[in-house]
Amino acid sequence: MKLKELERPAVQAWSPASQYPLYLATGTSAQQLDSSFSTNGTLEIFEVDFRDPSLDLKHKGVLSASSRFHKLIWGSFGSGLLESSGVIAGGGDNGMLILYNVTHILSSGKEPVIAQKQKHTGAVRALDFNPFQGNLLASGASDSEVFIWDLNNLNVPMTLGSKSQPPEDVKALSWNRQAQHILSSAHPSGKAVVWDLRKNEPIIKVSDHSNRMHCSGLAWHPDIATQLVLCSEDDRLPVIQLWDLRFASSPLKVLESHSRGILSVSWSQADAELLLTSAKDSQILCLNLESSEVVYKLPTQSSWCFEVQWCPRDPSVFSAASFDGWISLYSVMGRSWEVQHMRLADKISSSFSKGQPLPPLQVPEQVAQASLIPPLKKPPKWIRRPTGVSFAFGGKLVTFGLPSTRLVPQPCPRLVFISQVTTESEFLMRSTELQEALESGNLLNYCQNKSQQALLQSEKMLWQFLKVTLEQDSRMKFLKLLGYSKDELQKKVATWLKSDVGLGEGPQPKGNDLNSDRQQAFCSQASKHTTEEASASSAFFDELVPQNMTPWEIPITKDVDGLLSQALLLGELGPAVELCLKEERFADAIILAQAGGADLLKQTQERYLAKKKTKISSLLACVVQKNWKDVVCTCSLKNWREALALLLTYSSTEKFPELCDMLGTRMEQEGGRALTSEARLCYVCSGSVERLVECWAKCHQALSPMALQDLMEKAMVLNRSLELLRGPHGVSPGPATTYRVTQYANLLAAQGSLATAMSFLPRDCAQPPVQQLRDRLFHAQGSAVLGQQSPPFPYPRIVVGAIPHSKETSYRLGSQPSHQVPTPSPRPRVFTPQSSPAMPLAPSHPSPYQGPRMQNISDYRASGSQAIQPLPLGPGVRPGPQDSWKEAPAPGGNLQRNKLPETFMAPAPITAPVMSLTPELQGILPLQPPVSGVSHAPPGAPGELSLQLQHLPPEKMERKELPPEHQSLKSSFEALLQRCSLSATDLKTKRKLEEAAQRLECLYEKLCEGTLSPHVVAGLHEVARCVDAGSFEQGLTVHAQVAGCSSFSEVSSFMPILKAVLIIAHKLLV
Repeated sequence: MKLKELERPAVQAWSPASQYPLYLATGTSAQQLDSSFSTNGTLEIFEVDFRDPSLDLKHKGVLSASSRFHKLIWGSFGSGLLESSGVIAGGGDNGMLILYNVTHILSSGKEPVIAQKQKHTGAVRALDFNPFQGNLLASGASDSEVFIWDLNNLNVPMTLGSKSQPPEDVKALSWNRQAQHILSSAHPSGKAVVWDLRKNEPIIKVSDHSNRMHCSGLAWHPDIATQLVLCSEDDRLPVIQLWDLRFASSPLKVLESHSRGILSVSWSQADAELLLTSAKDSQILCLNLESSEVVYKLPTQSSWCFEVQWCPRDPSVFSAASFDGWISLYSVMGRSWEVQHMRLADKISSSFSKGQPLPPLQVPEQVAQASLIPPLKKPPKWIRRPTGVSFAFGGKLVTFGLPSTRLVPQPCPRLVFISQVTTESEFLMRSTELQEALESGNLLNYCQNKSQQALLQSEKMLWQFLKVTLEQDSRMKFLKLLGYSKDELQKKVATWLKSDVGLGEGPQPKGNDLNSDRQQAFCSQASKHTTEEASASSAFFDELVPQNMTPWEIPITKDVDGLLSQALLLGELGPAVELCLKEERFADAIILAQAGGADLLKQTQERYLAKKKTKISSLLACVVQKNWKDVVCTCSLKNWREALALLLTYSSTEKFPELCDMLGTRMEQEGGRALTSEARLCYVCSGSVERLVECWAKCHQALSPMALQDLMEKAMVLNRSLELLRGPHGVSPGPATTYRVTQYANLLAAQGSLATAMSFLPRDCAQPPVQQLRDRLFHAQGSAVLGQQSPPFPYPRIVVGAIPHSKETSYRLGSQPSHQVPTPSPRPRVFTPQSSPAMPLAPSHPSPYQGPRMQNISDYRASGSQAIQPLPLGPGVRPGPQDSWKEAPAPGGNLQRNKLPETFMAPAPITAPVMSLTPELQGILPLQPPVSGVSHAPPGAPGELSLQLQHLPPEKMERKELPPEHQSLKSSFEALLQRCSLSATDLKTKRKLEEAAQRLECLYEKLCEGTLSPHVVAGLHEVARCVDAGSFEQGLTVHAQVAGCSSFSEVSSFMPILKAVLIIAHKLLV
């Protein structure tokens, strides 16, 4: 790609790599003349700023030169000093060598010319600064003259030995890049001479035996001290020779990439494999010396480039000077030249427009195609990573790097290391213990050890409860753990009775025997006698003959006793009970009511409990009336243990789990953090793993591996106890449990425990994240799962193939097109995800207001002239419930929906506007007015909803009744909207909430129609549960999980607005 350009017939030189900003020096070329035939020389310096998008260079300095230049070079001598930018050396005609101070040229202050020396006899065409000692400059000219100049003392240069015979021009000079005392020179005869400055004599000469080599360039290898390249400008032998001085009898490698003589060569100092050349065939090539192939090629230029140079500071940039008077800067990281063409077109337009804009110029297509330049075929060394590291699935760490030792400078294989990273050793150890306990079934000892190791009393109690769930007669053992034992109670009652008798010794009033009998009767009721024993005792008392009984009288007075006597004599037990209650003779009332039947006894008990208020009256009322729900809802949370004990003792097996969940939920909502933690015991008693996980999530806002391990230990033990009670198929995890188990499996996989992670995943779970993770874990284990059945593929399978459009199919407004599904061709199946974009003719999921209504024109549109037809299913692939079409009678009796074949799969709905009709539809529907806005609104948008309502008959606008199982969902969301509306103060939020109420109607309609996927419905109920609990952050997390694994067309009408409502509720703290 061309970066910059400059119109100058000049030679060039880059500033050193240490110089910033980057400069380019140009000197008028001695080998070129322009139309003015001027022989004046000029030295100019330009700043190269790649941040500037224009092609122009910034002019920074100019100086008139006494002669024109054959060679220009920029050295770093003196650049370490303050305000010094190095030295420019120029070789001119008649042996002239000129040195310039760059700082003085840029500042236009002091005299910039350091020295002018005319020691050579011919034109100075070869110059090079020593890369190790910047004060040493080598120059070459005619008659085999090579001088070494010391910039600290320019009086007498150093002469290299005797001149080689026969005398000839020096075409190029180059210092060795590894040994500072080695210099080489190239000559037109094809000979290269290597000089040793310590001996001041040539040490080796290399030359081609064909005698057709005409050297035009020379360069040393940047890394290998014994290798150099020579290039030939002879059209009969346009080659590049790579020589190695260790066996200099013949070239090591010969490159023949150019068709005509090579004019210039430059070896990249940043990547020793890249060699840049320009030749008389008007091509600039970048060659890879390792593979001998052309890795970069510029388009054919209009004229020859006589000099190319790599940029020392930016390794991807090079400059090229051509005989047509242009100096261009390019980048080998090739891109399209379209930007430059458009920039040139804009420049032409601006030059012609005098205040009036012209239409944009179009670049010809042939020019645009020719301007595409591919980048380097492989990444260069400066952008290759010397080392790299990346984490992979399953806790794998993939690394690569340079070898520790490199004996020979040859390419060696790069090794990639895969290692297992384990950061949570304790987590893995505890997970292994849990896995072993689950497999061996020895969970009782596991729970016992956990209880002994627990530091907190609440944790110890929780593990004891979990242990009881695995044992028989769990309800009695739960009572013992709560501190209530029937055996202990009997002992306490007996002890109290004995102490009461002891206190009552001495003279007793009349009726002492009766009191004694009552105490004996109470004792007999407190102890558990069988029914046979009670009946035997009753018969014994009936056979007793009264002895020494005092005669008693029936009162006939007008007081209460007289009234009671009359009622009893007449058999009116109801009024008698009323009189007793009125006089607060509760014992008499209950005895009479027991004789009057169950209804009278129940009413009497209620009246008694309503009037008699004691500390235990509420407890008595609950035990007698068996209203356990009132116990759960109204008891003080300080007595949660007692409430749980009541449920364990009295509640039925069917109602017990529900009542325990209610008590735990109340403890979470009304209690503090301590009660929230204790609520887990209620969930353990009820066997609700889902509630236990949700309660844990509230207590642990920050997720850590060890916290998740604690949860999984408890959840797995409780789940195993439920499997023992209900069977393995009677337990199905909920969304929260599945989410945490998936997190746990991901953590195990990240630590490399793939098999253990897979064993914890629920086997029959249909949620996509679980299925995808199971599939990934299965295939990640490799040979470890050989012989095992592969899990089902977690993505829907679709055979990609188009149905040819039938010209006989006609569409008319108000009728449905009939789809004919041909037999699929025997082609390989291609599987694509469910969310692949498609533009079918009809939606797969009818919207709430769509039903069997008349199809809009936009439903039959296709992009351009090609209509995408529904894709047929391959053999053995059945459509799911979401892909089936519902048959419905047409409104008015004139619309019929054809029954589709069983193998038909309805395509995804249109989610993008379609701009034109197919030619067939344009001919069929010429007179139908376009429906504005229908094809521009996404599914579920308010605009589309209102347009669809206009096409509905009145009888279809009546919404179906919401199913009972979804009523709680609607109630939760409507209550949340009401609370938010009462708390909102700004108008914008209130409008958003009003819009939310309208948009959520789409959700209720979909629930009525039953068109939502099961995992979406389950996720919505989980969000509603979070809303009821006030945990909006967790609700947003569940919302993101549901939205991430659902089809956009399925949830786009209500999920975004539901998220907005959750965010508003979280901000308002409702």
